[in-house]
Amino acid sequence: MKVVAVYSTKGGVGKTTAAVNLAWEAAKNFRVLLWDLDPQGATGFLLQVKPKKVKGGVSALVAGQSKVSHAIRSTSYDNLDVLPADASYRDLDLVFDHAKKSEQRIAKILAQVDRDYDVVILDCPPGAALVAENAVFSADAVVVPLVPSPLSMRSLEQVSAFMAESVSKARMVAFLSMVDRRKTLHREAVEKLPATQKSVSAVVVPATVQVERMGTERAPIGSYAPRAEAAQAYGDLWALVEKTVKPKTGTRKR
Repeated sequence: MKVVAVYSTKGGVGKTTAAVNLAWEAAKNFRVLLWDLDPQGATGFLLQVKPKKVKGGVSALVAGQSKVSHAIRSTSYDNLDVLPADASYRDLDLVFDHAKKSEQRIAKILAQVDRDYDVVILDCPPGAALVAENAVFSADAVVVPLVPSPLSMRSLEQVSAFMAESVSKARMVAFLSMVDRRKTLHREAVEKLPATQKSVSAVVVPATVQVERMGTERAPIGSYAPRAEAAQAYGDLWALVEKTVKPKTGTRKR
């Protein structure tokens, strides 16, 4: 089982959008679990999945008092399941802080479903706290969305430094997100960044109405606009991630 963390130190850069679309793309050929680690619960909303009521919430999962399989929900898409976030995820950093080997808790939880999935995608909240440390520790690849702005670009340096301090050997795959080619700064970023930053791929996800429609369609872009530039970009991004982590195909679930 391969683990892909979608992460940035900055919010509002399209992490959840990327996580949902990557999971949908991956599910075409692999058994996929998408774990929403953000207490806002946007992943579940976009895939029309509500969290199950698990006694003790995420604290029980971390402590091993509740099986992760009890909290996983299926979606309307073949081979794509979701572990939705609920209100208890607001305290996840504190829960990890009180646990032994706190940076390894996500990896330990995922070990329970190692044979059930080929790919796990983690939708991480912004910041550089214990949730992020856990995600990076367990990941084989860290996918970083970058909006072409000074603050977002600074997040690339922060994520690089964060990963360097971790014992994880995950590879970073960055891509440009929410790109508006009418803006000079955005055009320059598309032209220069992939050539000057080794971790930045040539994948460009545009800021288009098709991406905005995810909130009303509550579905991955490829399911309602397969020919859209954004859908094709996420397909290219998954192809790059797949090449990076090399997941093995198990038995398809349905």
